[in-house]
Amino acid sequence: MSIVLYNTKTKKKDAFVPLIPGQVSMYVCGVTVYDDCHLGHARSALTFDMIRRYFEFAGYQVKYVRNFTDIDDKILNRAKQEDVPWHEISERYIQNFYRDMGALGITKPSAEPRATEHMQDILHMVESLVHKGMAYHLEGDVYFSVKKFTPYGQLSGKNLEELQAGARIEVDTRKQDPMDFALWKTAKPGEPGWDSPWGKGRPGWHIECSAMSVAELGPTFDIHGGGKDLIFPHHENEIAQSCAYTGKEFARYWVHNGFVTVDKEKMSKSLGNFFTIREIFDKSPVSDSEAITGECLRYYLLSTHYRSDLNFSEQSLPEAKSAMDSIYGIIQRLEESDPQGITEGDDEWERVSKEFVNKFQESMDDDFNTPKVLGAFHKLRGEVNKLLVKGLSKETKGNVLESLKKYGQLLGLFQIPSKKWNFTGILPEIRISASSTVTARIEVLGPKDEWIQKQISLRNEARAKKDFSIADNIRKELAEQGIILEDRTDGTTRWKR
Repeated sequence: MSIVLYNTKTKKKDAFVPLIPGQVSMYVCGVTVYDDCHLGHARSALTFDMIRRYFEFAGYQVKYVRNFTDIDDKILNRAKQEDVPWHEISERYIQNFYRDMGALGITKPSAEPRATEHMQDILHMVESLVHKGMAYHLEGDVYFSVKKFTPYGQLSGKNLEELQAGARIEVDTRKQDPMDFALWKTAKPGEPGWDSPWGKGRPGWHIECSAMSVAELGPTFDIHGGGKDLIFPHHENEIAQSCAYTGKEFARYWVHNGFVTVDKEKMSKSLGNFFTIREIFDKSPVSDSEAITGECLRYYLLSTHYRSDLNFSEQSLPEAKSAMDSIYGIIQRLEESDPQGITEGDDEWERVSKEFVNKFQESMDDDFNTPKVLGAFHKLRGEVNKLLVKGLSKETKGNVLESLKKYGQLLGLFQIPSKKWNFTGILPEIRISASSTVTARIEVLGPKDEWIQKQISLRNEARAKKDFSIADNIRKELAEQGIILEDRTDGTTRWKR
């Protein structure tokens, strides 16, 4: 079965056929670096990290380009607020982006162009559009003439009148048409500027991505991606100016991830209803918190199909942690269970393994359906539990572990040694107010570790005295507090929340 993916341009799932056999070229719109990243940014980065990993697993050579917008009004405004040079803001938040993506286990793209590094490419594209009559200049500004590009609206699926009615259009009475958008802006006093035929200025947002993608991947490439909020106007404008410039098809497949919402509103900085990734990591009380919390965040974000909106709630991370605990629990059993003479489960492993691999590939080939993949992992966990009861040889246990690690790696999950996985740790709980304004208060709930250990000691003393009534009451009390006990064959007792 070939990989099929939903193409925003065709409004259906299309079989993926690469421009060059065996290769995938992919450009994804990155962040504007004026602040720390929130979960919405993490979802986009993770979506395309997952897609890139799977294409590579399927045998493709992938060139994955993700840009930085390092010159923009938001960056200039932040620099003015802090009274620092604008490039200091850009560099600070690029480094913070690397820090947060690293904690999430997101691999670096093949190339990470910055807008300021491609100024000559941008200027050449703008000049060419003016020369072709597709753009015009007014007092140092240059605008793209939307009506001259007749296919405009092909991505959003709307005609020009519908788009104009629903658009947030920057008011400029000088423009020939309200829908025309800026390719080049005159630098205001005190702002940075680059020399151009129209005077000192800087590029508009849309032209930056067109110039960078064409420079890195050529006039036509396979996949263009980003959040679905970019469909219009950003990606619609990219298509118009790129096709007008090259005279060729731009991206062949358009892939867009859904929002992370809070109380069903898009998580965004303008609404104030967002959590930065760093807030969650910094306040997590789990030991080895970044690795564990990073995997749990990945699990949570992958638990909903990438095209669907994902509503963030107070229970999102605890539920993800609980699900991860169950998978790491079987990994731990495989690594630590004592050798057995009985290996009746060995004969069944081949069937179980084949069913799991088929389900994994079938689900990923069908538009990267990660919720079904996670379901396959949990079904595998249940099957392996049964096989362990029947008995598995050391060799088969090694094969099971290898399979869990290999296919988990494609999602960036189950890569922490089970001895370092903290089954008892509590992930941060997020409090969301009724007004949808998020306060990132992250706290540990439930009984403290010291109290739990004391109760376990008292229970062990009761069991040693064969006072099973007291021992059972302690287990029940702990269960009411959300603490699960596991008595091991070596006489020790483990617990988890």
